[in-house]
Amino acid sequence: MEDYFTIDSVLGQDKAKKMLRRAMAADRLGHAYLFRGPAGVGKKTLARAFGNYLNCLNPSAEQDACSCCRSCHKLKSGNHPDLLLVEPEGASIKINQIRELKHALFFPPFEANYRIILISDVHTMRREAANSLLKILEEPPPGNQLILTGDEAGEILPTILSRCQIIPFTGLSRELVADKLRETGIDPDEAVSLAAIADGSLGRARMLVDSELLETRRAIIDQLLEMKKNRHASAITVFGLAEQAAALADRLPDLLDLLKLWFRDLIMLANNLPGEVVNRDLPGLADHNATGWTAGQLLDQLELFDKARRHLARNCNRALVCEDLFFGLL
Repeated sequence: MEDYFTIDSVLGQDKAKKMLRRAMAADRLGHAYLFRGPAGVGKKTLARAFGNYLNCLNPSAEQDACSCCRSCHKLKSGNHPDLLLVEPEGASIKINQIRELKHALFFPPFEANYRIILISDVHTMRREAANSLLKILEEPPPGNQLILTGDEAGEILPTILSRCQIIPFTGLSRELVADKLRETGIDPDEAVSLAAIADGSLGRARMLVDSELLETRRAIIDQLLEMKKNRHASAITVFGLAEQAAALADRLPDLLDLLKLWFRDLIMLANNLPGEVVNRDLPGLADHNATGWTAGQLLDQLELFDKARRHLARNCNRALVCEDLFFGLL
């Protein structure tokens, strides 16, 4: 069974829901929407729910899908012919995917009022693919509703932004994220820490639960503190840390973000702001003076992480980037 969502089932995002429902009530739908905001806050979920509503045969008075009609059942089973999904192949959306989409749009919808075209993660789209999509975005064939999703941190071509009606998304409250994590059986205290670390992204919090990033973060911090404490940073140890971090491949940026958050917490503690600490699951944070870094050095450390992220974005060697970072931190 495919994921099936109603608009009301989407967590938070009241402003986005209100904008869509206002357009539906006035029968003034935009020809192309871009749902844009932080990663993991419900953009794709609301896009699916919006599409489900548009093709529901018996929508509710509250402007939502009924979940029971023939169309809704087909959407639940993943067999609806008028739902097209375009997602990144590997790291990006490629031009051949857009060419296939354009060919499919030559024909009218098979049975529904709208053919729903959901293009996910458009910030990954290569320039040639984005340019190929522009004509469709500007004037899609009748009966086609395009819904794009993109992360606010990703670069999206201005030509795409100008051709879409943008629906803004925001981070979820920490309380809401923690509550949803507790519902899955996560320890209440750990749920609070995860919600703070994820900074309003339920998707990111769930990723952290399913991965070993938190454990890797803890192990690297322990080794950094040990080397800093004993003042004998071993090159072999640093190389080992770098190798361990680089092996995470696509998850390496997430690890660097977690480590940067820990240094940020040390700065908060140095400024007597314990309430701003997010890594509450890590021991020893309260004695920030014992780490051996001065307040000025801690600020410099944050720049080292930004530098590492820039190098990764330029496809520099991951191991070398990590070696440079860890030697710099010591």
